[in-house]
Amino acid sequence: MDATTTPSLRRHSLDVVLRLAWSTDAFTASDVIAGVGLTRSTAIDVLDELTQRGLLNEMPNARAVGEYSKGRPARRFGFRADAGLVVGVDAGRGHITAAVADLRGDVLATSRLTVDPERDSPDRRRRAAETTVSATLTRAQRTRADIVAMCVGVPAPVDRDGRSPVHYDRFWERMNPGFVDSFAAWSPIVRVENDASLAAIAERARGAAVGCDDFVALLAGERFGAGIHLDGRLLRGKHGGAGETVAFDRVEGVGSAEGLAPRCVAAAHAARAAGMLPPDSALRRLAAEEVDAKTVLDLAAAGDEGALAVAREVGPALAGVVGMFGSLFDVDRVIVSGAIAAGAAPIIAAARDALPRALDLPAPAIVASTLGADIVSIGAVAAAVDAARERALDLPAFGLPAARSRA
Repeated sequence: MDATTTPSLRRHSLDVVLRLAWSTDAFTASDVIAGVGLTRSTAIDVLDELTQRGLLNEMPNARAVGEYSKGRPARRFGFRADAGLVVGVDAGRGHITAAVADLRGDVLATSRLTVDPERDSPDRRRRAAETTVSATLTRAQRTRADIVAMCVGVPAPVDRDGRSPVHYDRFWERMNPGFVDSFAAWSPIVRVENDASLAAIAERARGAAVGCDDFVALLAGERFGAGIHLDGRLLRGKHGGAGETVAFDRVEGVGSAEGLAPRCVAAAHAARAAGMLPPDSALRRLAAEEVDAKTVLDLAAAGDEGALAVAREVGPALAGVVGMFGSLFDVDRVIVSGAIAAGAAPIIAAARDALPRALDLPAPAIVASTLGADIVSIGAVAAAVDAARERALDLPAFGLPAARSRA
């Protein structure tokens, strides 16, 4: 074995053991040997190094906790989820939400700040995001020095470097005002992603796409945004535009990238104006300004026939969207995500009824997300954890003691 091979083999051993440890509560060298196939001497050596790096701690041995009675007790190790912080940020058009979590993604504190999209600017947005993250760190009783990875989700395409292309009205520049640069002083790892892509990461990590390789996470509230996960990986595109939905302007039966919320409101007003609502429907008694998507869907969930009919009117447009993704990408399922998913059952049912006429391939399943309005920040935390896990051995915070003392 030459000298150039040894470091790469050593790195591989450290990586595979750390990956095992990251998802395991307590384990021994024998567990490592069985799990990743290292020799006993290498396993013990790697466990000692990861302990020195501060990523593992040695726990009471097996005899001390009543799991071992004969012979030499096995050394037990555990992952130090508290060895650093990750931060997930949902920098939406009208709000900034930040979550501070440990290295396993368990959230320690959250904060939310409402922003006025009509008075928005790149500088205001950067300051708002920094203020929200700072407030969340204070709530968690931690500091910027504890952060090892951040991820920020934005309603704009994002390329591999965390930057958004120029938009004709500068909207994407306002939504992503160089977060990858402005947060570089806060964290050694800064990842910026499209919000729908983070919804897909969240669904794969803990939602309706666990174990699924081919799906679309469809943020479906005010506007459609799609995170496309195909053949086991997230699609991005050269400029980060995979999943952009402006093409729906030209899709018959869909007509625009407007999401389910404005379509519900429009359908409700149309039904009221045409006198199509049943006499006992609560939608008849509301003032025009009181008709919003949540009200329509809440009434539908309560069995209001007028609201149910309105919700079903929106179904064919969703079917057209799902049919497009099914035809283009042959996905297993389309997940209606975001806050609107909680009340979307009648829309989804109507879309399922319409879908077989729209697609030649086997139709994707249409399912509602259970992750709620916080799905983007959930995905941002999960993406930050992934980034920290991939690069932990390169971070100064987890260097060997001698290296940390020189830093």
